[in-house]
Amino acid sequence: MAKTKSVYFCQNCGAQSPKWIGRCPSCGEWNTYTEEIVSKAAHPQAPAFVSKSSGGRVAKPQLLSAVTVGEEVRLPVYDKELSRVLGGGLVPGSLILFGGEPGIGKSTLMLQLAANLKGMRVLYVSGEESEQQIRMRAERIGINNPDCYILTETSTQHIFQQIEQIEPQLLIIDSIQTLHTAHIESSPGSVSQVRECAAELLRYAKESDVPVFLIGHITKEGSLAGPKVLEHMVDTVLQFEGDRNHVYRLLRTVKNRFGSTSELGIYEMQGSGLREVNNPSEILITAREEPVSGVTIAVLLEGMRPMLIETQALVSTAAYGTPQRSSTGFDLRRLAMLLAVLEKRCGFRLGQKDVFLNIAGGLKVEDPGIDLAVVCAVLSSNADIPIAPGVCFASEVGLSGEIRPVNRIEQRIAEAEKLGFKEIYISKYHKGLKAGDYGIKLHQVGKIEEVFGGLFG
Repeated sequence: MAKTKSVYFCQNCGAQSPKWIGRCPSCGEWNTYTEEIVSKAAHPQAPAFVSKSSGGRVAKPQLLSAVTVGEEVRLPVYDKELSRVLGGGLVPGSLILFGGEPGIGKSTLMLQLAANLKGMRVLYVSGEESEQQIRMRAERIGINNPDCYILTETSTQHIFQQIEQIEPQLLIIDSIQTLHTAHIESSPGSVSQVRECAAELLRYAKESDVPVFLIGHITKEGSLAGPKVLEHMVDTVLQFEGDRNHVYRLLRTVKNRFGSTSELGIYEMQGSGLREVNNPSEILITAREEPVSGVTIAVLLEGMRPMLIETQALVSTAAYGTPQRSSTGFDLRRLAMLLAVLEKRCGFRLGQKDVFLNIAGGLKVEDPGIDLAVVCAVLSSNADIPIAPGVCFASEVGLSGEIRPVNRIEQRIAEAEKLGFKEIYISKYHKGLKAGDYGIKLHQVGKIEEVFGGLFG
């Protein structure tokens, strides 16, 4: 009979302790240690995944220059948004962790992915829903893929037995917190179970060259549930964001070993599933019958993708003596810096006024190219003068009030021209730009005062 021992694990960070501790010394959280029973030896009737190609061979060290490298062919996923975020398709043998809030649409997106890959054997393993529930969702979103298999199972040993029979080309696990392995005598969802199940699936993915998607839960703080080592083990971490009260969903990359981490995918939740939004500007710019003060259009980049977003500002007299500063989707400290520049360098008295800033569409913007649009939105609201339609902005603002250049300005100008804008304000320090090469009027400025004079006269 195998020896067992009792170990305490932190459910927040995965730290281990031989006895119960009130406060975790690693992450500082209170009352997160739970007792788990860990076996010294593997279960005799619980074989783990064994690769057919390994043949019991032992890996040997070899020179880096002697390693043969073939051309890696990515598997197409027929979803432009997901393909862009992944870096151009699925890499064989990759392990992808897909996290998001409950009800945000993770299972729907994975089911749509399984349906689009016609001609590939896909195994969708669900530990949360029955076959009938998955079939009902598939019929609702119009899925009919003859090569998609459904398995409702939570034991990794039984899952690998079915994998050996079906030999899928893509494996989807919904979700990793529901799986359990017989090698660990603890409940599903515990730190030990999540780590061990992920390790078995990682071994399977690397030895069989089958890409594996792991759907993961998140905590109330918004981070992925389970030990932090889970994010280190996988190749890619995707985050599905959005408000359940709105129809738009944002797909971001937190980690990607095979592509950029700055890409963004946008979906619209409909009754028939998730629709790809190929032109984000259609949801980020509001159609108005008449101009409104405090509204500007910024041209920014999310990864390699240029898009136009609406920046809204409201400046009013402080009602309670202490001025408020609030921003949604924009760094509050950077907003405070821009207001200080307007106060110190340009002479605008905003110290006793409330300033509220909102980025339309629920985006969180980090591109400094939005600075000039934020400044102009604040000035427009302060003067209560709307900015003429057809004008957009793409520049960074420095501490001395200068208009600084931003990267990939040609792509930004081309995107604004394609969407019908007539004028764009950019930095005069961009080199090699010729106004005659574009059908949009370029305002090349160097100071905020020049922008204010051009907009408001």
